[in-house]
Amino acid sequence: MTINCKGSLIDLMTPKVMGILNLTPDSFYDGGSYKNEKEVLKKVEQMLTDGATFVDLGAYSSRPGADNISTEDEKKRILPIVTTLLQEFPKVLLSIDTFRSEVAKLCIDAGAAIINDISAGHLDSNMLQVVGQLKVPYIMMHMKGNPQTMKSLDTYDNLILEVNTYFAERITVARKHGINDIIIDPGFGFAKNTLQNFELLKNLKLLKFHDTPILAGLSRKSMIYKTLNSTPQEALNGTTVLNTTALLNGSSILRVHDVKEAIECIHLLNQYEKA
Repeated sequence: MTINCKGSLIDLMTPKVMGILNLTPDSFYDGGSYKNEKEVLKKVEQMLTDGATFVDLGAYSSRPGADNISTEDEKKRILPIVTTLLQEFPKVLLSIDTFRSEVAKLCIDAGAAIINDISAGHLDSNMLQVVGQLKVPYIMMHMKGNPQTMKSLDTYDNLILEVNTYFAERITVARKHGINDIIIDPGFGFAKNTLQNFELLKNLKLLKFHDTPILAGLSRKSMIYKTLNSTPQEALNGTTVLNTTALLNGSSILRVHDVKEAIECIHLLNQYEKA
């Protein structure tokens, strides 16, 4: 199972790690941490040294109830960082966390490699067409509503069935627009309560029905720290446990704040499977 990133085939039979770089002031864990170019470069260098295959840049906070920002503000936050990172690390594979097709196109034109869309095209009717024209891998996530409304939209008759039906429809539409490399993200924490998140993780293998790589974004989320009565800052151990579970249940990409620990999960499980 491979994806084509800027002419290089990335083999996902061995799971890969995607490091998170939030360029927002209000993300739930590391909002406002990277206030200048030097801090951004230092963080990305560390992620790459620790073994990240991808770096995911986000300039629009998608935490529940986050403020909506304009397209212009999103572009001002993200485009200079894309340029800077590619100047410093020419081979870095940048994923752009955006649901706006205009931002997606500008970032890919600037040298980014992947589009990561929390809405699977639902929040911008041009997104699938644009990604198809750009011929880049596309991560589509399951969500209902938008970041401002999703917290109240966690009612399901059959969670796994509805998530699978959602992806079946979205993948079909994406294929019609010429998108070849599709990765699905079940959307832990997006229009799902804690119990539903664990149900989704427990049944992650049932999403392999679509024959696409699965990305798991569990890092330091509320399903961990609320269950443990702690905080996002104290949730690394819990993240490692759930990342391990996601890998055992078929995840091909771990999207994380802590790259080194995620890489260790993958190495240990690889050794376990060889025994």
